Formats: sequence, structure tokens, C-alpha cells
Amino acid sequence: RDSVYENPVFAGYHQLNGNGEMTGIAWIQESGLLTSPIGITNTHSVGVVRDAFIEWDRDQYAGPGIMPWRLPVVSETSDHYLNDANGFHVKPKHVFAALESATSGPVAEGNVGGGTGMICHEFKGGTGTSSRVLEPEDGGWTVGVLVQANYGWRKHLSIDGVPVGREISTDVIGSPRSKPAQYQQPGDGSIVVIVATDAPLLPIQCKRLAQRATL
Repeated sequence: RDSVYENPVFAGYHQLNGNGEMTGIAWIQESGLLTSPIGITNTHSVGVVRDAFIEWDRDQYAGPGIMPWRLPVVSETSDHYLNDANGFHVKPKHVFAALESATSGPVAEGNVGGGTGMICHEFKGGTGTSSRVLEPEDGGWTVGVLVQANYGWRKHLSIDGVPVGREISTDVIGSPRSKPAQYQQPGDGSIVVIVATDAPLLPIQCKRLAQRATL
């Protein structure tokens, strides 16, 4: 496991719309480099995750030749329907455990990490992934995507062009959003998409790839 602090990678960023928070973006836009792990958490835990990233790195990689400052990338989606967001239950120890257990291989999906409190198209959501390996004639590169989805009404859910959401009423499968929506307004919701690839892309090309993740 190489340190992204010592061996940064090219990166780009795109925001479709809305006001979701993501720290560290100014540095990506300025330098075209990702120099930290990426954290995804709930809206009210962005600060503690960001600070824990810095503290963990200070203890792991401090030394001569290592830049002394950090601008970690931490994003959020709101989980207030299923989580006591104002209870501040995410602690530095949870962030440290996630960093220590990070490895290659299959990615945990569903009710894990920031995906625990997600609702997507009025179904219980979570964290999901998808990946492709291009054909050799197209370079053979790998493209991996991680999504934390927290948006949408059931009637708008379409899978492969089929409007399945219209056929599955809340009488058939209940929704976590069935309780009174004290805060939810029509059109509210968010999604975080992270795309990673071993293709030799420059920062501007990474940005173009990020833009297409919204299509």
C-alpha cells in the first residue's frame, strides 16, 4: 500500500449541481493532484473525518522530505432520516480503523461506512461499485466506480429503461422515507461518484471523465 501523500496521482473534479460539501477540492483544481485518501461520510461528520485523516497521516508519514500540511478530500451525503446525525457518532477511532483496514481487492458494499444511512429512490440504499476492464484493442485499462447514492423518488427509478419504480409501491416494499419528512423538500438528494482508473490520464482528462459520471 503506497502512500498517496508521497506518490500523488492525477485527479479531476466535477460538481453537477447542489451544495454538497467536499473538502480539499481547491487543491485538486489548482494542482491536478490527489494527495490524500478520499473519505465519504455523513453531512455532520465531515470535520471529524478530515481532522482524523490529518492526525493519522501525521503519525504514519511524518519525517524529513514529507510535506507538513494536508488538505484531505472528504465528501458527504445526508443520512438524517436513518441516523442521529446530531449525535456526532463518527469518532476519530472509526476513521483510523477504516484507514488501517484499507486494502486492494473486493470493496465492501451496502450498509457500510458512509453508505449505512443512505436512501435511494425511496429504497434502502448504501455504497455500491461497478468496474470494467477494456478490451485489449482499447488499451486494456481498468475503470472502477464507487457510488454513495442518496436521492430520487421511487416513481423515477428506471433500470435498463424499464420503469420498475412505478410497479413497486410502498405497500409492496416499504420505504425508509415513509415517516414524516421534516426536512425533505422536492428535488432534495445527493450522490457522490468516485472514478478510478489505471489509464494514463492527465488532470483535464480526469475532469472530463468525472463529468461523464453524471450521464
